[in-house]
Amino acid sequence: MKELLLKKIGEKSIKVGVVGLGYVGLPLAVEKAKAGFVTVGFDIQKEKVDMVNRGHNYIGDVVDSDLDDLVKKGMLSATTDFGFVGEMDFIAICVPTPLDAHQQPDISYVKTSAESISKYLKKNTMVVLESTTYPGTTQELVKPILEEGSKLKCGEDFYLGFSPERVDPGNLIYKTKNTPKVVGGVGKDATLVIAAMYRAVLEGDVYEVSSPAVAEMEKILENTYRNVNIGLVNEMAVLCNRMGINLWEVVDAARTKPYGFQAFYPGPGLGGHCIPLDPYYLSWKAREYGFHTSMIESSMMINDRMPEYCVERAGKILNRFKKALNGSKILILGVAYKQDIDDYRESPAIRVIEILEREGAKVSYYDPWIAEYKSCGKTMRGLKEIDPEIIRGYDLIMVTAAHSNVDYGMVQENARFIFDTKNVMKGILKRENIEVL
Repeated sequence: MKELLLKKIGEKSIKVGVVGLGYVGLPLAVEKAKAGFVTVGFDIQKEKVDMVNRGHNYIGDVVDSDLDDLVKKGMLSATTDFGFVGEMDFIAICVPTPLDAHQQPDISYVKTSAESISKYLKKNTMVVLESTTYPGTTQELVKPILEEGSKLKCGEDFYLGFSPERVDPGNLIYKTKNTPKVVGGVGKDATLVIAAMYRAVLEGDVYEVSSPAVAEMEKILENTYRNVNIGLVNEMAVLCNRMGINLWEVVDAARTKPYGFQAFYPGPGLGGHCIPLDPYYLSWKAREYGFHTSMIESSMMINDRMPEYCVERAGKILNRFKKALNGSKILILGVAYKQDIDDYRESPAIRVIEILEREGAKVSYYDPWIAEYKSCGKTMRGLKEIDPEIIRGYDLIMVTAAHSNVDYGMVQENARFIFDTKNVMKGILKRENIEVL
């Protein structure tokens, strides 16, 4: 099997399947097809499948013309029919791994995908899980499902591995193509062959580890590292506010040290598909071993509370003008979870809005990247534009995303007061009506 698959990789006769056509799956499918491998995307959402087959892009990190060209050339297509899995030689699982209502890992999408694949899995196939999850998922969950459903044996009839996605939406330097990849297979041969497949597609280094569990833990470590450090600066922000010290200035000073310090910045909370979620997967799994990740859980509590803290700060600002949150008009600038993208998954700005509304505030939002969003079964529509007259109509402007295509100078000139949680107005000299987190 090893020699056969290595030969097919070299000949580029491997047929690739990508399960899940979201922020991870579609860019991966595009890169596989661009590298010369006929690729089929699988998704249960017919709307996404139809858009791909029309060559219509819906992911910011994919070049529109690339997708359209690949579809027209027959190198990339999409389907809702998992029966075509039987034609694939390489299958990547790129489905969501959210948290449930009780902050417990929801691996139902991984489980369902593995079950669907198992029905049609053939011999001499590589299966790789890319979805971020707790250490042990590949071998404890996916492997038994694939073996039972297909009646094939892992390592003898098919190869299985884990290779964590590394997608940073909006990153202008690192994309799927040039970001280093980590691969851990069930057995040395699986690791070797799966790594060879990624090397045939990507420009970034492919780093091999000894097992899927190592690769799974590596991904959790990446994002927990960021979660903990962001928790540290968020706690410092609360303390510095009480002490009358500008933390942003403190961090800028600290980063002048050429060793031993990496700059992290505070904000209204954590958003995105990884950093707010991954530590919960690790702390959940750790309890199986009678271990409590105390430092990690502390940072999670700090970061989770930041939206409430920002609302408290907003209330104190309004109090200076003899206004209560209840009835005040507040404009939120930015609901994306990071700057210059249209992604609002787990965005702390949405939680800020929900808390403000619960306190009786009259809240509107403007985001040049997101015209509307859905949360808790409701659709929220933003302002189409902002101008001096609109800005003057609000009691408080709260900046919760650092989008670069907003005229912050105009905002400052016309706002009664601004609570800048992202320090986007750092360069504005007139600061009488600006307060930072």
